[in-house]
Amino acid sequence: MKIDILGVQAFVAIADFGGFQKAAETLHITQTAVTQRLRNLEDFLGVMLIERTTRSIALTSIGEDFLPQARRLLQELSSTLSEIRETGKAQRGDVALACVPTVGIQYLPQVIQAYTARFPDNRIKILDHASSRVAEAVQRREAEFGISLAGSMHPDLVSVPLLEDQFVLVCRDDHPLAKRRSLTWTQIQPYPLIFSGDVNGNRALLDSYLGDKSADLNLQFQYDVQRSATAVGLVASGIAAAIVPRLAILKGSYPRLRIITLKEPTISRQLVLITRKAGHLSPAAQALYDMIRTGR
Repeated sequence: MKIDILGVQAFVAIADFGGFQKAAETLHITQTAVTQRLRNLEDFLGVMLIERTTRSIALTSIGEDFLPQARRLLQELSSTLSEIRETGKAQRGDVALACVPTVGIQYLPQVIQAYTARFPDNRIKILDHASSRVAEAVQRREAEFGISLAGSMHPDLVSVPLLEDQFVLVCRDDHPLAKRRSLTWTQIQPYPLIFSGDVNGNRALLDSYLGDKSADLNLQFQYDVQRSATAVGLVASGIAAAIVPRLAILKGSYPRLRIITLKEPTISRQLVLITRKAGHLSPAAQALYDMIRTGR
């Protein structure tokens, strides 16, 4: 059913101000427009709401019964619109975002803290997924935006660069390589390694960077795990060294861990912010998106 708000507004104004001219002045329209709006409402309802003479107007019995309901309808609509408007201005609301787990370990927490300080009433839902699932969550509207690895995107999605995350070797302080500040990939060949692999796309990324060089390398991937956090935990237990993105290591969480730069080549993964191409972020989500993009 189409609700004739303009007609209801005209009817209430005529009743409240006692005539068409005063109603027109209040609504900032012509008297002819007020008359037409009332006529349209009466035609839609199939009843007369106001009796007109050349000198006066009077509400019909149906008009008298309808007037308090009409006033309440306009008041509720006005209150609802004002609330939405103020919510937008204040950037209030719940936010859902998807991200690869390593972002949630080190990069995201400081931004979330700053966001919560500015918008303490906003709730944040974080979906930590593998890279492919991040894009899927945004596409399916499970999340308003996402943080994932750069790569081919669905045509409905768009991405912007966020940061570079370098792959490093992490080992415990009693490991033979613990005192090294940097190593080449060739130099780590003799040592058992933990790798957090295919679920996050890291293996394919490393293979693409190493290229033909990988044929000459014989890296000892003795342990294969799903997530980088698991690899770091195993390293801290003294199982072996691991190749992980730098963001996977939370500073101070494992005091005995040592981070060693890998070079020749230096390999990084590009993290990107993902949104729907035709979508519009809610004010609350836009505020968080902007803070993540600027890092503050």
